[in-house]
Amino acid sequence: MEFAIVVAVVVVALAFDYTNGFHDAANAIATSISTRALTPRIALMIAAVMNFVGALLGQEVAHTVSEVIGTAHVSVRHGLMIVLAALFGAIVWNLVTWYFGLPSSSSHALIGGLVGAALAAGATVHWATIVDKVLIPMVASPIVGFALAFLVMLAFMWIFRRRNPHRTFRGFRMMQMLSASALALGHGLQDAQKTMGVIFLAVLTAGYYPASQTQLPLWIILCSAGAISLGTYSGGFRIMRTLGRKIIHLDPARAFSAESVGAAVLYTTAFVWHAPISTTHVITSAGMGSGATTRVSAVRWGMARSIVMAWVLTFPAAGLAAAIVYWIFKAVNLA
Repeated sequence: MEFAIVVAVVVVALAFDYTNGFHDAANAIATSISTRALTPRIALMIAAVMNFVGALLGQEVAHTVSEVIGTAHVSVRHGLMIVLAALFGAIVWNLVTWYFGLPSSSSHALIGGLVGAALAAGATVHWATIVDKVLIPMVASPIVGFALAFLVMLAFMWIFRRRNPHRTFRGFRMMQMLSASALALGHGLQDAQKTMGVIFLAVLTAGYYPASQTQLPLWIILCSAGAISLGTYSGGFRIMRTLGRKIIHLDPARAFSAESVGAAVLYTTAFVWHAPISTTHVITSAGMGSGATTRVSAVRWGMARSIVMAWVLTFPAAGLAAAIVYWIFKAVNLA
């Protein structure tokens, strides 16, 4: 029975990884498509490949996610059902926000789901890890993304102030192939690792690997990388329209600024702070920052407010959904 639950957890985790891919595919490529630097299908193909490669580059974020809750003092079956409920809660929120075209955070949906299910089950929640590695980066990363993209774009405006605008934009449009690829690599580095962390937590709970093991098994890495890559290739055009047009229309220079800054923030938080930040938060705020250099009114602040509201609601909403799923499991004697 426990083996069947582990298999279910792995399958549902990979399903979440797949929804993460099509939900967040827009993050890396929406601006490149809106500036016509890339066609949608080529952009999706590049994003899918770079997501896969990025997923193979590190494990630090995966370990942070696996340490958000503790299941050592509960039974194996109980611990596995907590993880399963967390995944269902995150998937529900992903699908809701995807349906309405809101670029919310799959990362915070997953962590919110873990916390919600753990609280409903009376399991341990490591609040210090959540505050240090989740909440502080969740608030800081969009602010940093906005400010840096604004400053980088101001620098570009000064450097190229006497250049021919048509030639300048053509050069930035070509450079967007690099910046979009770098951003997709950062997305794979961040988001695929979150699924790896959940699967690793499940197999550790089930006792298939010793608690002292720190190296993730290769099969977990490859399965997670493949799932997010396939999800990315399937696309997420609802959210792509929101990021590419409804918040702000970016020219090639501003799009390149936003993508480059977004990639830099993703790499820094993954390799230096090991923090599972939201790719969605970073690239959206960076796009708003670079776009605001045109004029403040260039940003469609009404749509931005709706997106911020989705960000604020993600953690508690996914946690509540996961708690409800856990209570259903408990009512039918699965937990």
